[in-house]
Amino acid sequence: MKSFQTHKISSEQAGLTVENYLKQILHQSGRTIQKLTRKKGIFLNGKPVFLQKPLKVNDSLRVLVLEDASYGVQPEPGTIEILYEDAYLLVLNKPPYQLVHPTGQTTTGTLANHLAHHLAVQGIVSTVRAVHRLDRETSGCVIFAKDARSQSLLEQQLKTRTLTRAYWALAKGLVEPPSGTIDAPIGPHPSLPNRRSISLQGETAVTHYQTIRSFTDTSLLKLTLDTGRTHQIRVHLAHLGYPILGDKMYGLRSPLISRQALHATSVTFEHLGNKQSVTVAAPLPADMARIIDFSDSNELN
Repeated sequence: MKSFQTHKISSEQAGLTVENYLKQILHQSGRTIQKLTRKKGIFLNGKPVFLQKPLKVNDSLRVLVLEDASYGVQPEPGTIEILYEDAYLLVLNKPPYQLVHPTGQTTTGTLANHLAHHLAVQGIVSTVRAVHRLDRETSGCVIFAKDARSQSLLEQQLKTRTLTRAYWALAKGLVEPPSGTIDAPIGPHPSLPNRRSISLQGETAVTHYQTIRSFTDTSLLKLTLDTGRTHQIRVHLAHLGYPILGDKMYGLRSPLISRQALHATSVTFEHLGNKQSVTVAAPLPADMARIIDFSDSNELN
């Protein structure tokens, strides 16, 4: 049975078109509005309505509640670590070497597959919606929205930088200056299809960094991003002359770690219900913690 929500139009909202109301007030995405139109899920004062119809005070707008019909990925048993959950989203701690979602030839074993199974066990049918991505080797916080509206709101927070992400990285060398901003556009590599490079024709990319600790030939950095380009932190630190430890693509292999030493340590966002700021942190993974402990012990000797 179809379920509808009814919205009464206030004096402040009068004059908006139906489409603008759906976008600005209900925060529906263009894709969702198209689906509502196809399903004949929008009624004004009990009658079907065109999207460009202006609204009046006390109009009654009924909108179909769209329910997910699938997970979007194949549910698969596996371990997930939930760092935070509310009615709108989950924050998971992604282990290194795991993909966030299926891509290319990899269709199983991803964080999305395991989250789908977690939902299925609870009897919940909900499309798995990753709000942002991490590279396969990068560990840490990943946000998944529970519904299309929450996804749209969180993506808007990303654009306005209300939703921010902080990373820790172990970089080769003693970074100078110890804090600063890297503002260098990133585009496709001219000859290697899977890589990115600094390019004047690329997209704007801005990374802020701060040294947390310095060791003999390694720096522990905290990084935040104004933009979210593919491989942004890795490309920017290599461009600065301090590639991430173990980054085989933009730096060198390391005997200390078998992957790039990059961890999404926290996410901060505005709660979609009460509008309060929420920060969720992921513990430092064991391989990076070992390097820090090893470097600490060598400094003391």
